[in-house]
Amino acid sequence: QVQLVESGGGLVQAGGSLRLSCAASGSIISIRTMSWYRQASGKQRELVAGIASGGGTNYADSVKGRFTISRDNAKNTVYLQMNSLKPEDTADYYCNAEIATYGRNVFSDYWGQGTQVTVSS
Repeated sequence: QVQLVESGGGLVQAGGSLRLSCAASGSIISIRTMSWYRQASGKQRELVAGIASGGGTNYADSVKGRFTISRDNAKNTVYLQMNSLKPEDTADYYCNAEIATYGRNVFSDYWGQGTQVTVSS
């Protein structure tokens, strides 16, 4: 069994910063890509940023230059540093990871429970 536990969300004023963390635990052999998604009220879930096991990253255009994704492979943890936050960044943020576990020879998608980020104007 694998769990992804997110932390770091909250309420912040526009222009402020937050740092999200997501730690994976369980019978993990390997983690491939780790990503952050977000879903605003009434909208579809969208990819915010992703990071491969080797460190390559990709970002949504709307967050480039403001958000930075990183990971600590020894801790099975991914981070999202969010700077210069805007009200339109308000959403529930979800961690996603492609994980191979003991007993299975394939990578499967796992999701965290979500953490709320609210940016006030």
